[in-house]
Amino acid sequence: MPQFRMTGRGLWITALIVPPLCFVALFIVYPIISAFAYAFFDWQGLKRLDFVGFENFHTVLFVEPYRSWTLNAFKNNIIVFFALMVLQNGLGFILAYALWRELPGARFHRIAVFLPVVLSTIIVAYLFKLFYHPLFGVVNISLKSIGLGEWAQPWLGQSGTALWSIIVAQAWHMVGFPTLVFLAGMQRIPSEILDAVRMETESEWVKISKIVWPLVAPSATIVFTLLFVGAFNWFELPYIMGGLDGSPFGSTDVLGLYFYRTAFGNVSSGQQDFGLGSALAVLIFIFIAAIAAVITTRLRAREIQL
Repeated sequence: MPQFRMTGRGLWITALIVPPLCFVALFIVYPIISAFAYAFFDWQGLKRLDFVGFENFHTVLFVEPYRSWTLNAFKNNIIVFFALMVLQNGLGFILAYALWRELPGARFHRIAVFLPVVLSTIIVAYLFKLFYHPLFGVVNISLKSIGLGEWAQPWLGQSGTALWSIIVAQAWHMVGFPTLVFLAGMQRIPSEILDAVRMETESEWVKISKIVWPLVAPSATIVFTLLFVGAFNWFELPYIMGGLDGSPFGSTDVLGLYFYRTAFGNVSSGQQDFGLGSALAVLIFIFIAAIAAVITTRLRAREIQL
């Protein structure tokens, strides 16, 4: 019988691979499988009761008030996704192009643009809560100082402005990531192509639309997919800036907050249902996985066509 003997290199590779695999299995795979199992049972606190099949899924999707809460949170997540697509990824592409063109101070700006990304989300959230404060916030003070005092308002206290205020904070916090990803893609463009384009035209728009954008398609695939996953997993900023209830009046409620509130309860409501929360988590997981797979597949096909 042949004996399996692991060499020193094999031991080193095993030592590097096994701990991460154990971590993923314990903190990602096991919770996902558990959520699938919990979703098919009725719960009373921490006590599992009878098997109810798809009843929890039906309740979350079709029974009031859960149906309205689900649709409202889902709608807000969609708004967040498309808003960040423009503000975060769009601005990130523009900043990356400016840095790639080696404008004055490019080295400093590379660090400055990425610096907010390394800040804690908690720090960013409390920082922007101070900025948006209706009495001494820098936003309202600045508006009053330039003669636009009628525009000053409680940004986080109104349904029409609360979600967009948090979206702006998120865009400022994470714009450095797509900037660096796009910049890395631009730096891989062969210089021969750029020299040929300069001989044909001096139009920056033509360079961007016909050359730069098609050639950074792999970078776009990365940032678009990660943005979609992040937008529908959004939790920290709305939790800190809007509260667990998605105040005011549910205008900042998103699927992450809704799941946490349903599964674990909150201060204003004693409701706690692991079954409904797990069903909601399973639906969120399936939706994100399916749409992310479609986005990645379509964008990869676009890369090949380009």
